Amino acid sequence: MDMPITIQGAAAALRAGEITSVELTQAHLAKIEALNPTLGAFLAVTPETALAEAKAADALFAAGTDLGPLQGIPFAAKDIIATKAAPTTANSLVLDPAWGDGYDAAVIEKLRDAGMVLLGKTVLNEFANGAPDPEKPFPMPQNPWDLPRTAAGSSSGTGIAVSSGLVLGGLGTDTGGSTRNPSSVNGATGMKQTFGRVSKFGCVPLGYSLDGINPMARSAYDCALMLNVMAGYDPRDPTTVDVPVPDYTAKLSGDIKGVKIGVATKYFFDQPALDPEQKAAVLAAVEVLKGLGAIVSEVEVPYASEAKDANQIIMWGESSAYHRYDLATRYDDYGKNTNQTVSRGMLISAADYVQAQRFRSYFREQIARLFTLVDVIVTPTTMGPAALRADMSPERQFGQPTFTGQWNLAGIPAMAVPVGFSSAALPLPLSMQLLGAAFDEATVFQVGDAYQRVTDFHLRVPTYAKVPATA
Repeated sequence: MDMPITIQGAAAALRAGEITSVELTQAHLAKIEALNPTLGAFLAVTPETALAEAKAADALFAAGTDLGPLQGIPFAAKDIIATKAAPTTANSLVLDPAWGDGYDAAVIEKLRDAGMVLLGKTVLNEFANGAPDPEKPFPMPQNPWDLPRTAAGSSSGTGIAVSSGLVLGGLGTDTGGSTRNPSSVNGATGMKQTFGRVSKFGCVPLGYSLDGINPMARSAYDCALMLNVMAGYDPRDPTTVDVPVPDYTAKLSGDIKGVKIGVATKYFFDQPALDPEQKAAVLAAVEVLKGLGAIVSEVEVPYASEAKDANQIIMWGESSAYHRYDLATRYDDYGKNTNQTVSRGMLISAADYVQAQRFRSYFREQIARLFTLVDVIVTPTTMGPAALRADMSPERQFGQPTFTGQWNLAGIPAMAVPVGFSSAALPLPLSMQLLGAAFDEATVFQVGDAYQRVTDFHLRVPTYAKVPATA
C-alpha cells in the first residue's frame, strides 16, 4: 500500500492495523536513500536505532499499549539538537565533536517517550547562521521544487525532508524566521511557538533570548500533535515558562466562525519588493477564511521595520557572544558566510544591545494591545517564492524587509501555512503567516487547520520527490 503522508493519517493507519511502524520506517529510510543524494536534507541517518525504535513501538501496539498519536511515527531533528543516536555538528567544523555526546535534548526525550522514531539529523545553515558554504564538507540543501533555488534557512534540511516525504515530522529552530522561511519555500507547515513554551536544553544557541525549537510537518494538525508533546516547563532551561499546556488539537474542528482576523496591510502587504503572486495568494487565503466565518479587518502593526532591526541587533549580539573565542581563533574554519555574519555582532555596542532590548519591551506591549482587538494576524511569510541561489547574497538579504523576525522579538506564536503556487514553469510554494497572542498557539492552529481542511496545497508533492502516497 501507499504510505500515508501526514502524521494524522499514519496514526490512524497504525491503529487500524493497515501498516506497522517498521514498515513505515523502512519506507521512509528507502526514500531517504533514494532522494537524499540529490536533495541534501540529511547529514546523518540512523537506520539501526530507527528500526529498533519502530520495533519497540509495534511491540507496544501488540501489547495493547498506546502512548498517543505520535507512537511509531518517523521524524528528524535539525543537527543543532543533541541526540544519543548521532553526533551533533551544527553543520560546522568548529563545534566540539564531543558536544552533546551521550544524551538527548529535552525535546528528543519527550518525542521518544511519546513513541516517535528518529531517522536522523538534518542539514542546516552553520550554527543556524550564515548560509551554506559549498567549500565545506557538508551536504548542500536543494529546493525539492526546483533544485537551483534556495531551500532557505536555517532549518533547510527539515523543510526539505518534510515536504519531500522523507519524514512525517521534524524539528527546526527559529531565531528570526529559521523555521518559517524554509517551511514557506519548501511547501511545509511550521510553527514558531511562544518563547518559553518549549525547552531548549540540549540545543546549540544562536540568540539566547530569541531561540525556539519548533515542529515542522505537512499540516497544522500534525504540528499541533507534536507541540502537545514538546511543550512544557523544564528546570534545565531557565527560559521556559511554567504555564499550563492545552491540548492543541481540541479546537481543530474546522470551525472558525467569529474568529477575528486582522490583515496587517502596512509594511507587510505594501512592500514594493513583495512578489505579486505571493501577495495575491495570501489575500485569497484570507478570503477563504472569511468564507469559513472569520471576521476580517485591517490592522496596523506599529514599528514593524524597527522591530525587524531590533531583532537583528539582538541576534547578532548574542550570537557573537557565543562565538567570540572561536571566531578569534578559528575564523577560517567557519563557512565564509557564517564568519562574516557572526562578525557583524562584534560591531554591536553594549548601548546598541540595551536600546534594542528597551525597544523590545515597548514593542511587546504594543503587540499585546493589538491582540485585544483581533485573535489572529495574517501576513505573507516571505517576500516571495524561493529565489535562485545564484542571485542571493548575505548583503542583499540584510538590506531587504522581512516578515518574520518581528515575532521572535515579541515572543509570540507564528506559523507558516502553504497557500498556493507560483506560475513559474516549475511552480514554487507560496505561504501565509498566522500570528497569535502569547501562549495562544491553539487559536493559530485552529485557523491554520480550518484553512487546510478546505485546501490541499500542504499535501502537494514536490517536483523532485514524486512518490505514490495518500493523505
